[in-house]
Amino acid sequence: MYFHNGCSRHPEVKWAQRSNCIFLTVELPDAREPKVKLEPEGKFCFNAIAGPSNDVFEIELELFDKVDVEASKINIGLRNIFCVIQKQTKGWWKKLLKADGKSPLYLKVDWNKWVDEDEEAESKFDDFDFSGMDDFSANRSAEPDSDDEGMLYLPDLQKSG
Repeated sequence: MYFHNGCSRHPEVKWAQRSNCIFLTVELPDAREPKVKLEPEGKFCFNAIAGPSNDVFEIELELFDKVDVEASKINIGLRNIFCVIQKQTKGWWKKLLKADGKSPLYLKVDWNKWVDEDEEAESKFDDFDFSGMDDFSANRSAEPDSDDEGMLYLPDLQKSG
């Protein structure tokens, strides 16, 4: 992790869930030296440098429940870091974070991926091929080589009709 004399900033984080996983997207265009760590207890850590003044962006989230690190996937792109975090136990979480109270301002629902519990069977996202994504490791650090590498093209999730 980085040590910085000034205060760190928080990137915007979007999330959605299914009964078996959490979709977590860290929105930070042109992030340099991104580091991502996921722990089985549900701790998610991210930090990177971005912007012309080399600001440090970091977050640490205590997720609602335990996760399966080995089955989780990550894709580091030029515009965002997209994670599919597998839940240790299948089921719907009542919220993303373990802590009580309001969620941090930088944490938002990803309405493009959101599906209500009773609509999960109809979700088009379940057919998406995640095989092009990397496995999570204990300490993930990488940078894309080109504009296209690391980009994740998601299907249109809007309901038709």
